[in-house]
Amino acid sequence: MSGKQAPATHSGFPRVRYMQVGTADMSIGLSRGQPRFFREAGFDVSVVCSPGPKLYEAAENEGVQAYAVPIAREISGLGDLVSLWRLWRLMRRLRPAVTNVGTPKAGLLAGLASCLNGVPCRIYTLRGLRSETCTGWKRWYLVLAERIACGCAHRVICVSRSLREKVLALGIVDPEKVVVLASGSSNGVDVDRFAPTVERLQQANLLRNDLRIPGNASVIGFVGRFTLDKGISELIDAFRRLRDRRPDLCLLLVGDFEEGDPVSGDIRKAIQEDPKIVCTGMVQDPAPYYFVMDVLALPTYREGFPNTVLEAQAAAKPVVTTYATGSRDSIQDGVSGILVPIRDVNSLASTLNRLIGNPEMALQMGNAGRERVMREFRQETVWKALEREIHFLLREKGLPIPRPENSNCNSTDFAHRPSRVLSGLIKRGFDFVVSTLALLVLVPLLAGLALAVRLAMGSPVFFRQMRPGYAGKPFMLLKFRTMTSDGDSQGRLLPDERRLTKLGRILRRFSLDEIPQLWNVWKGEMSLVGPRPLLMEYLERYTPEQARRHQVHPGITGWAQINGRNTLSWEERFRLDVWYVDHWSLGLDAKIILKTVRKVLLREGISQNGHATMPEFQGSNQGS
Repeated sequence: MSGKQAPATHSGFPRVRYMQVGTADMSIGLSRGQPRFFREAGFDVSVVCSPGPKLYEAAENEGVQAYAVPIAREISGLGDLVSLWRLWRLMRRLRPAVTNVGTPKAGLLAGLASCLNGVPCRIYTLRGLRSETCTGWKRWYLVLAERIACGCAHRVICVSRSLREKVLALGIVDPEKVVVLASGSSNGVDVDRFAPTVERLQQANLLRNDLRIPGNASVIGFVGRFTLDKGISELIDAFRRLRDRRPDLCLLLVGDFEEGDPVSGDIRKAIQEDPKIVCTGMVQDPAPYYFVMDVLALPTYREGFPNTVLEAQAAAKPVVTTYATGSRDSIQDGVSGILVPIRDVNSLASTLNRLIGNPEMALQMGNAGRERVMREFRQETVWKALEREIHFLLREKGLPIPRPENSNCNSTDFAHRPSRVLSGLIKRGFDFVVSTLALLVLVPLLAGLALAVRLAMGSPVFFRQMRPGYAGKPFMLLKFRTMTSDGDSQGRLLPDERRLTKLGRILRRFSLDEIPQLWNVWKGEMSLVGPRPLLMEYLERYTPEQARRHQVHPGITGWAQINGRNTLSWEERFRLDVWYVDHWSLGLDAKIILKTVRKVLLREGISQNGHATMPEFQGSNQGS
């Protein structure tokens, strides 16, 4: 085990040790820029993985500490125990306050080492499930390893929403632990590095010459490892079919073979011998190669969130990928690319042929992809979301929040502003005291309302539903029931307005159904004042700006509630929620509470016409 130290940083503010652990040095390379961001945010950063050039590049280029601990990617028996021992010793020596471990093997071994050392804040970044495409004892082992890794973590960060759905369906992790940062991805993309500038397009022409690709040739591109899971076999078969119809077509493969999940001998031979297939081998920087391509193909079987798709879209290239976990989150189907079924060579070939034959469509999709990446997947967006999550864990454990190295830089978290920190502590104390007293005083009312609901609607008395709280973390919200469970002849629930009972209307008119949420406030899951907690399925429909409503705890009442409540459009409501996030203060909270009393007494804004409350939020493009 070896370590390389970065230059000493300034003192005067609390330094929190933050350790990032991966299996191979490539995993550190995939987080390019992130270690520097956290160093500049005031953390004492260490990166750990197997020895390799990208590990030491991180020390030089990111200004952080690098430690080499050999970790085998595949199951290694005794070697894995040795790696666990070395990781345990390293963490015992460095005493990190936060560990962020990723990739299956490092997630297991470094997760166990973190747990054994009692690291206060433990994060597991889940980048995909290798078990999805395995069978037999290996699948059993991988699922068990993921469960252990998730069990060792305080927070599990899934890099895509479909991956989150998958791990929850498999029962691998507790729902309350799982979050998705921003719109997904583990590191976002450096949009400037992949910008289609005039200079880069000229360089692409020179690169075409070096690769011996004719200037008039159409090029399908692939970037990644040549493995079965990546769908390389289907890509080669689809290319063979298209080549007969399009003699000028070329296939550019940026990457190399991997023994862990090998392709067949026939596919390997085709890649090596077909003159129309250009194979570059592993390259230091794939960015220039995207500008040689007309379309990127990734016919993968499984992903977490494919970085190559983000890079291609940042380069304004259309993408054809599959409905696989993670992959389906990476594009907007029919807008920035096209999704095809997994292992479907016919669909893959016809879709690629369609894009190659329609340059105008390809151009539109490429531009739409770049706009989406710039809007939702900038590296800074993902980094700041991770920073907020770490600050949340540090506050939970009573640990100090680091201060950015540049004291003049803008904060990405309220914790960087001492006045907001003090106000936050006072706010939580006020919530706790008021909710405690209110629950004690309102016991007779709660009992009476519970009895009324029981007599009018039967059991259960309470409506319980998982809602997203601070940073999107799920919690169980409590309300009195106001609707029946009546359904149609096919068993589907009737619309809300038809199931709302007379008692329910009274409870909602005076907001009495909300009283049980004082229990959520007492537990610290909610605040008296904040954006209302909505449905879990809305998380994936928010724009990054709308998702900022989760930067504070949700509330029983809020700024939107006193400015229109359910009569607002969704866009207006989210705009008010984000305004509150940026401007909240103790004085503003007091104003909101006083105005809420008036709104309740006047019974204003209870619902929109034709709805029990509001229509379903379908996404940021709808206005109501």
